[in-house]
Amino acid sequence: MWRLSAILLAAAATVSAQSPRFDVGRPPTPEEIRERGSAIAPDGTGLPPGSGTVAAGREIFAAQCARCHGPDGEGGVGARLVGGQGTLATLRPLKTVGSYWPYATTLWDYVNRAMPFDKPGLLSPPEVYGAVAYVLHLNGIIREDQVMDATSLPKIRMPNRDGFVADPRPDVR
Repeated sequence: MWRLSAILLAAAATVSAQSPRFDVGRPPTPEEIRERGSAIAPDGTGLPPGSGTVAAGREIFAAQCARCHGPDGEGGVGARLVGGQGTLATLRPLKTVGSYWPYATTLWDYVNRAMPFDKPGLLSPPEVYGAVAYVLHLNGIIREDQVMDATSLPKIRMPNRDGFVADPRPDVR
């Protein structure tokens, strides 16, 4: 299972194993690891209960996201979220949710942890599901009547799902 705590523990082991020459950082405490929570895996492991619709997401996006990402996700202060399909192999690739991201669950995890930029973690799980549904809809990935939840979100096939090469190295534990 993909858990942030396992990743942080592996990182802590790496940090503590490094030479003290640079005297940078320290291993995280168990409490710091617990505060970070779990990461959401591509298969949806770790997604919380709740659901969101495109209609609800439209309202959340307008209130919390549009000031940085533009009213239709076209970008502004924040990254562009829509468009770019078919551009990754060109001289000017446009990396957006619709063209680049391989998993919808990764989008959920990112929005949940990091957005809105000035108040990360502000959104409740149903609000995150709604915002993600709206962004997926803007990219033509889901229909307007689809509901996103822990069961439906991992089933979304992102346009660039096969555009990444798997890391053949074994997990560090």
